[in-house]
Parts: sequence; structure tokens; C-alpha cells
Amino acid sequence: MPEKLSPEAFLTAADQYPILDVRSPGEYLRAHIPGALSFPIFDDAERARVGTTYKQVGKDAAIELGLEFVGPKMAQWVKMAKKLAVDNTILVHCWRGGMRSGSMAWLFETAGLKVKILVGGYKAYRNYVLSEFERKIPFVVLGGKTGSGKTDILLEMQKRGAQVIDLEGIAHHRGSVFGHLGLAPQPTSEHFENEVVAQLRQMDYSKPIWIEDESRHIGQVFMPLGLYTQLRAAPILFLDIAAEYRLPYLVEVYAHYPKEDLAHAVGKIKKRLGGDFYKSAMEALEVNDFTQVAAITLNYYDKAYVHGLHQRPAEQIQEIVIHTLETSVQTDAVMAHPLCQTRFT
Repeated sequence: MPEKLSPEAFLTAADQYPILDVRSPGEYLRAHIPGALSFPIFDDAERARVGTTYKQVGKDAAIELGLEFVGPKMAQWVKMAKKLAVDNTILVHCWRGGMRSGSMAWLFETAGLKVKILVGGYKAYRNYVLSEFERKIPFVVLGGKTGSGKTDILLEMQKRGAQVIDLEGIAHHRGSVFGHLGLAPQPTSEHFENEVVAQLRQMDYSKPIWIEDESRHIGQVFMPLGLYTQLRAAPILFLDIAAEYRLPYLVEVYAHYPKEDLAHAVGKIKKRLGGDFYKSAMEALEVNDFTQVAAITLNYYDKAYVHGLHQRPAEQIQEIVIHTLETSVQTDAVMAHPLCQTRFT
């Protein structure tokens, strides 16, 4: 009989053994346990046919149809699983921990493999993920207006040994309307949550975990309420950097993208900029005056950020004035701050 594990025990076992996700490719593509391998019993079309047969004809007919689909594949599955297994052991899960994972576990055990399955399947894992955002997380937030180089600072802090969750890196988005340019497609909000929890599992909760200040939306990714509430309640170290330092940085990051992409992005905030500023931005873009485009959009984002910052209690905010965008100098200042030495209990 396969060993049955809780979500937390299953994830601990995954540090040693591979996970085979036997749900359909579409289910896996939507979201999955980070590190799991797609190993579907049915492809998307087969799954749909089996489900329809179950509803319209009955369970027995659905099982018979399913056997017709899987029969020719079984020998190949065993060969693949044996190549993937570590110490002859494999982890398996499906959606609810029912027939699909049970059938695959039976096949693998019959072939001589040791199998551990996830009780309750991916659904139970998702409940575990959401519950992790209800735990007290020792976040410290790095804040600053657009173009302050916050992500670069966080990554440098991580290299120096600080605990960092790069929310924008996980979301494949830099936060503004320009934030998707040059990056991979965004994950679903569900998979974003899975990835965040996978990183949190590696953290020491007695020490600060640094994250960047974000709105609840990071592009198309929607942050879960439990995570966002903790971000907003955490102490924030605000980097006060004048626009004169930030403008060249923004031009360097974005000016090389196609002008039609930049124009489309500016169009997304047309109403918020106002007609006159939008017109000026588009005229500047037409003549390649990227500094002026950045200045106009930065004015809007600065006002929006300051408004959001002022929604926090004053005692929650600490400030550092920095006169450079040199990442190493910025990081020195942040890591010398007392918030970096905070201990949590």
C-alpha cells in the first residue's frame, strides 16, 4: 500500500523525491506544486470525455472508457517513472487524492516502486497554501517611488544573506503599466501563491523576510488577502530618492522597447494622466524624448505611491534619503539600518 502523507509531509518528502502530478495538462498548466512534473493519466480531451461519460452514463462506463485510454500507456509510464524515481521512490498526486492517483500508485507499486501519495490531492495542498498566509510572517517592506531600484536592492541583499521574497520576480511583472515588457508571461494568481509559499517554506521566521512594497495587483496577478494584509501591516523602510536620479534609470530600462508597446502602455493610464499630460507624453514619445515620457508618467506614479504610503500609520514608516541609484551603495544603507537586525519571536 502506498504511504499517505499530509500536504506538509508531502512537501517535505519532495525535498528528496520527485512529484508526479497525474492531473490533466490543463490542470497542471493553470497551477501546480512548484517542482512537480506533469505526468497526466488523461490528456485534456480524454479527461473531458471521461467526465462527460460519468455524468451522462455513470461511473462504470466512465471507468471502462478511462481504461481504454490508459491501457496502451501503462508500460511506458512505468519505464518513465523508474527513470525519475530516487531510491526507487516516487510521490504522486491528483486533484482530490482519489481514483487517478490511486490507480497510478497501484501501477507503480505493482512494478516494484515505492509510492507516497498526497491525502486529499492538490485540493488539500491548496488549502495548506492559503492557510500559510494566515500565519504571522515577519515581513519587512522595502518601499520607494517608481524607479528607485528596489528589486535590484533586494536581489543584492539576497546575495549578501538576507531573506528575500521577490514578488515581482515570481509574478513576472515590474508593477507599472510598463512592467510586463520584456518578461515571460505571468503565472495565474493561484500559481503565484504556490510559488510564494514554496519560498516561505525555506525561510527562518525568527529573522526578517524582506519584500517590495506592492499594490494588491502585480500586473494581472492578484495577491491573496492574507498576504496583502500582512504586507500592508509590516514595517516599511522607505527609500527617498529624488526624481533626478530615478529618471535616467527608467529611460535605461524601458526606452529600448518598441515605441508601439510603450504607447500602448501609456494609453492604459490615459484617464489617470489627464488629456493634456497624455497628449504631451505621446508627442514626446513620437520624437524619442523618452526622458519627458518618463517624467510625465513618473509624476502620476509618485503621487499615487505617496497617497498609498500615507494610508499607513506614521510609526510604521522609517525613511532613508539616498542620493544615488548605485545598487551596492543603496544596499549598504539598507542593510546598515536597524530593521535588518530585527528579531521576531
